[in-house]
Amino acid sequence: MWATIGKYVGGKVLTAILVVLAFGCGLWAWKHPEELRTIGHVLKFVAIWIGIALVLPWAMFPVLPWVVKKESNVVAGLLLAGITALDVVVALLMTGVSGLGTLTWMVLLLGFLSAGVYNFVVCNFQANRIEDSL
Repeated sequence: MWATIGKYVGGKVLTAILVVLAFGCGLWAWKHPEELRTIGHVLKFVAIWIGIALVLPWAMFPVLPWVVKKESNVVAGLLLAGITALDVVVALLMTGVSGLGTLTWMVLLLGFLSAGVYNFVVCNFQANRIEDSL
């Protein structure tokens, strides 16, 4: 019984908090339209970079059979490092290096690490498919 009451009251409190936060965000966006345009500009660049980072390891498919035939961790590591370096270069060219704050650098580093892990997962998947076909 107490669990049911707790869920009911917790749901109502959470809903009230979310409504107040949504109202506050709407009010902030209405009072600061220039900040909203800046956020939209940044999100556009982020979406473009994510698209490039998602496609890049799949575009390396013609190189992967050669890497698999080499059976060398060094060659595979160089391929992954090259793909991730391309991701980093594209992001830095889009953002520019000067004038970036600490939070921006932390978000960029998190994005670079995420891109590296994604590149590893995609290349590993493709290499397993190539090995199965041999």
